[in-house]
Amino acid sequence: MTTNPTAAPSGTVRPPVPGGRHRITDYDALIDELAYTYDGTFSKASIAQAVAEARATLQPTARIPDFLPILVARSAREQLTAAAQAAGKITKPVPELLFVCVQNAGRSQMAAALAQHLSAGRVHVRSAGSHPVDQINPVAVQVLAERGINLTEAYPQPLTGDVVHAADVIVTMGCGDTCPIYPGKRYLDWDVPDPDGRPIEEVRDIRDDLQARVTALLRDFNI
Repeated sequence: MTTNPTAAPSGTVRPPVPGGRHRITDYDALIDELAYTYDGTFSKASIAQAVAEARATLQPTARIPDFLPILVARSAREQLTAAAQAAGKITKPVPELLFVCVQNAGRSQMAAALAQHLSAGRVHVRSAGSHPVDQINPVAVQVLAERGINLTEAYPQPLTGDVVHAADVIVTMGCGDTCPIYPGKRYLDWDVPDPDGRPIEEVRDIRDDLQARVTALLRDFNI
């Protein structure tokens, strides 16, 4: 995302308007809601740009058009929060982890869901793809459901400089040199097979491998 914060020293992010996503019926309403949430942090023009970018990314692959405004709202909010964190406009209350793979449909989504589940909210987790596809690998969803982890509301997200810059630790899996490098960030590259096209038994092995790696990473944060 290429939004420019309107740097107000006292800028804070307000909670969403009561009713949240259920009252979003058009994109002007969404922009107004986000302008309230990020008042003093982003200009309305920057927020409109974030919404337009999220819509342009998600609309071509939207399977259910009626759900598109909800997905756009989630994506724009995530990108705005990352941009504000990267610019130092929002204080991060917990460490920020970013998991990156190519499609953001298997490994990175599984790792992020496992980290969120195992940390019980004591870290904030994002995932992204260098070339995201249109949906999460259904076998990945199934093997996480076996552990009581719900991945049904997740969707592939594009990798942006803001989400990388906002992260404290960036874990890459098979995406090569496409992840931006920023000084002072901790980068890890995990050699984990891509679950795409693999039978469920092998995807379970990938899940267990990721769980062991995520557990070790969380221990570094004393979690």
